[in-house]
Amino acid sequence: MNLQHALKYAPHLYFDKKEPFFPCMIGVTEIRKGEVSPSFRRSFIFDDERLDHIIEYAIYFDFDIQHLYELEHVWVYVSKEEDVLDCEASFHGRYFKGLFPDRRNLVNNTHVKLYSQPGKHAFFPDEQFFHFIPDVMTCTDEGAGQDGLTVPFFYKHEQVFQQNVNTNQLIKQYMKRFRFTPSLKFEYFELKDVLFRSWTEVFEEIPRRMNSRLEEMKKG
Repeated sequence: MNLQHALKYAPHLYFDKKEPFFPCMIGVTEIRKGEVSPSFRRSFIFDDERLDHIIEYAIYFDFDIQHLYELEHVWVYVSKEEDVLDCEASFHGRYFKGLFPDRRNLVNNTHVKLYSQPGKHAFFPDEQFFHFIPDVMTCTDEGAGQDGLTVPFFYKHEQVFQQNVNTNQLIKQYMKRFRFTPSLKFEYFELKDVLFRSWTEVFEEIPRRMNSRLEEMKKG
């Protein structure tokens, strides 16, 4: 991973003023023509002759307000002239455009400005979009912890987590401590250099962090 290159195009993220959970690590991958995402089920179309590569930012949080483990993504399309051509951002297993056609949410021509759904961390280019999510105000309150432990597809065949009824109940009770009602007022969160790593490093670290969080919960 080229840290300076990753920082040059890193998104500017904004979180709700009441947000309890923030990024713990960011796995960076440079994707070239013919390559696929290592951490999201998708491929990429290189049909713009100006496009050189795509930078994938896999943003890891220990918690979503409803479950243990959270990974959201931002993809920045970089031209051969080192301009930002486009951006996409994940939204609960799907993804949307992250850059307005008029590029009004592009800061200094390199940083795409994105807003994080309170507690859930899906990304939109405008905070007003969250008003169209039916449960945006309730999923962070009565819905806290309801999903227990989620295991991503790239660990499905590895025995790295203990997913059972007791574990899910433990997580549910723990997460209720953090329930909140979003303010829908957002503040900039600076992504420090130390958060950025290669995706391989993040992939290896996630199980350790998740199991550590589970042990902390068991201790109360």
